[in-house]
Amino acid sequence: MGEPCVIENVCFVGSDKPVDIAVGHGRIASVRPSERTTDTASKIWVIPGLWDCHTHFTQWSYTLGRLDLIDARSASEALDMLRRHLEERRESGTLDPNQYVVGMRFRHSLWSDDAQPTLAAIDAVAGDQPVALSSADMHCGWVNSAAARKLGVDVDESGLVGELEWFDAYCKLDKGPGAANELMHLLRNAERDAASKGVVGVRDYEMAENIDTWISRFSQGLDGLRVEAGIYPERLRQAIDDGWHTGDELPGSHGLGHVGAMKMISDGSLNTRSAYCSMPYSGIRPETYGTLSYAPEQIESYMRLAVEHGFDIACHAIGDEANTIVLDCVERTHAHGSIEHAQMLKECDIPRLAQLGLAASIQPQHAMDDRDVIARFWGTPAGIPYAFNSLHKAGTKLLMGSDAPVAPLDPWMAISAAVFGTESSDREPFQPEQCLDFETALASSTAVGRVALRDADAADLVLLDCDPSIIDSPEAMRAMPEHVLGTMLAGRWTYQQAE
Repeated sequence: MGEPCVIENVCFVGSDKPVDIAVGHGRIASVRPSERTTDTASKIWVIPGLWDCHTHFTQWSYTLGRLDLIDARSASEALDMLRRHLEERRESGTLDPNQYVVGMRFRHSLWSDDAQPTLAAIDAVAGDQPVALSSADMHCGWVNSAAARKLGVDVDESGLVGELEWFDAYCKLDKGPGAANELMHLLRNAERDAASKGVVGVRDYEMAENIDTWISRFSQGLDGLRVEAGIYPERLRQAIDDGWHTGDELPGSHGLGHVGAMKMISDGSLNTRSAYCSMPYSGIRPETYGTLSYAPEQIESYMRLAVEHGFDIACHAIGDEANTIVLDCVERTHAHGSIEHAQMLKECDIPRLAQLGLAASIQPQHAMDDRDVIARFWGTPAGIPYAFNSLHKAGTKLLMGSDAPVAPLDPWMAISAAVFGTESSDREPFQPEQCLDFETALASSTAVGRVALRDADAADLVLLDCDPSIIDSPEAMRAMPEHVLGTMLAGRWTYQQAE
C-alpha cells in the first residue's frame, strides 16, 4: 500500500521537537527524534489523517454538480435560483423533461412565515419539468406537481414531503441514462476534495445498499479514502443472511473498506421541526413535539437483532426525548456503537452515554448553522443543546463529522466550530461553556483518537505548513485546508500540494 519511505524532520502539533517517521507496508514503522534541526520558518507539522465520522457520501458528491440552495433566504430567492438553473440547462441542451432536476440544501427553518415553500410557487417556475429540492437537513423535500406524480407521493399546498416518505422518494431521484457515469466522476472529485483537506476516511450512511455499492466502487478503482459502509435497519436482515458483521473487510478494497454499523434514524431534525422532544416547539401551531420515526419497541427490536449478529449501532437521535428512548433501548439490549448527533440531551442523560459505552458522533458545524433556529423553535428546551464539552467531561468518546451534505465535508470547519463556537470573530461564541479545547477536537477527528502518531499506526497522516494548535481565530482555522501540504493514506500520497 505504498513504497517504504521516511518523512524527516517534522513536528507534532504543539511541539517544536522534530521527529523522523518511517513508513513501510502501509503502517508507521517507527517514530524517532530527528537528528536534524530546522528553523521555524521552514518547519512542517504532522497530524494523524482526518476522518469525517458521519457522511452521506453520494449526496455530498452530488453537491459538487447540482443546484445548491444554501444561500437562499426565502422561497422566492430559492425559486429565482431554480429559474436561472433551468434556463441555463435549457440553453445548454442538458434539460431532459423525463429526468428530475434536483436541488440541494434549502433551509426554510430560517425563512420568515410569509416566505415559506408552496406548491403553487414551485409549479409556476418548474411547470412540467420534474423538480425535487432537498432541505439542508435532508429530512424533507420541496417538489412540484410533476415530480410528485413521478415519485408517487402526495403533497399538500406547501409542496413539502417529509421524513420517511421523503427518504424513500429521494432514493428514486438518481435513476436514468448516464447517471452512473456522472456519479462516478463526482465521486472521484469528492475524494480528491476530501484528500486536499487532509481527510483519509469517512463513515458513509447513504440510504442505499452501501456494502454492494462500495464493493463495486473499489473494484472500479475508487480508492482515495477508507470507508465504513453503514447499513439501514430494513437491509439488516439481508446483511445478516449474507454473513456480514461490523468490521468485516470489503472484498477488493485492499483493507480500505469495511462494513460499518447499523444506522437507524429514531426521529426527525430541528430544521424540519421533527426532532422528537419532551417539550413542544416554540411558536408552532398546532402544537408539535416532533416525530418519532420508529416506535420504541421497534428501535429496541432492531438493536437486539444487531447485537445478536455482530453489528454495532449508529442511532440518529436529535430531540431530547428521542435520545432518552434510544438510551433506554441501548441499556436493555447492551448495544454498542454511537449516538449520531445527540443534539439535545436532558441533563440526566448526559452521563449515560459514557456509562453505556457509547460514543457521541457530533457535527459541530450544525451548532453554527442552527443557533438562530434553536432560539426560534427550541425556546424552552427541557435539555441542553449541543452539549459537546459536557459530554467530553462526562467521559464520552467524541467522534466528529459533518453529516455532509448538511454541512460541508471539511474537518477543519468542524474543529473550528467546536473550538471557537462561532464562524466569525465578529460574533460572540454560541454556548462558550460547551466549546472544546483544540487537542480534544483534533483527536476526535482522527481514527486513533489522539494528535500524534505512534509506532504501528496506519500510515495515514497529514503534513501542514503551520501549527494549528496556536491558531486563535475561527477564520484562520477554517482556512487550514490551504495549509495542507500532503495527505498520505496507507503509505501512499493521495494529495500533494502543487509547488
